Amino acid sequence: MAALDKSILLIGESGVGKSHYGAQLLKRLMQEDGRIRMRGAATNLEPFEAVMARLDAGLPADHTATSVYHESRWPIVDDEGRNAHLIWPDYGGEQVKDIIDDRQLPRIWLKRIAQSSAWLLMIRLQTTRFDDDIFSRPLTSLKENSRESREGRLSDQARLIELLQILLYAQSTLDKCMGRLPRLVVLLTCWDEIGSPGKPIDVLKERLPMFGDFIESNWKDCSVLGMSALERALDKEKPDKDYITQGSEQFGYVVLEDGTRSPDLTLPIRELLADPP
Repeated sequence: MAALDKSILLIGESGVGKSHYGAQLLKRLMQEDGRIRMRGAATNLEPFEAVMARLDAGLPADHTATSVYHESRWPIVDDEGRNAHLIWPDYGGEQVKDIIDDRQLPRIWLKRIAQSSAWLLMIRLQTTRFDDDIFSRPLTSLKENSRESREGRLSDQARLIELLQILLYAQSTLDKCMGRLPRLVVLLTCWDEIGSPGKPIDVLKERLPMFGDFIESNWKDCSVLGMSALERALDKEKPDKDYITQGSEQFGYVVLEDGTRSPDLTLPIRELLADPP
């Protein structure tokens, strides 16, 4: 089968673990430890090599600068022989926040949206606000509190919905196939921080019910998965001895849709590379 460009638009604000997942995923691909493997030489690996070096030293990666936007091209093949060029971006998560706040897309993002065939939305539930807003409470109850506060703000689930609406609108104006939705996987990161286990979709709907309803109403085949790229929190000052002796590739797992765990961090990507239903 001829190689195809499968460009993934990686969407995630600061602190969701984009760099850690990219580095851990790259290790899995290079070591052929999963259902996807490398089938050739990758390009522009410098940003990920730096993160891998930090993890092998038992330390977390440094924060990616706001202005940074790198793209790395990884030629891959899955266990069913489907070839692809995975274009993996690395950028500062503040860029996503600015898109929501300013309601403007930088030129590089317009290019990536036009080229993308799949979207991976990374959400760290433990850092999301679920404050009451005009979308989660009746207007009558908000009116009662109007004297206390005249400043309104969107909750994080409303902001996530607005972000996807911005991206969908941009794609509809750029894509020649009007109305064609990209494949979507919602990845709930830092799953080790979640106290009670369960199915990712149930955890998402409990925390962000309106957002869960939004993706289900727009994507019939959307997958909601959980993931812990590191399996545990790493200290910036005190190296993790297990990471040093065993290697960072021995850590991390994905929570599948039925709630079971798998050490194969390539599974979310394989889901995005699957043929349309």
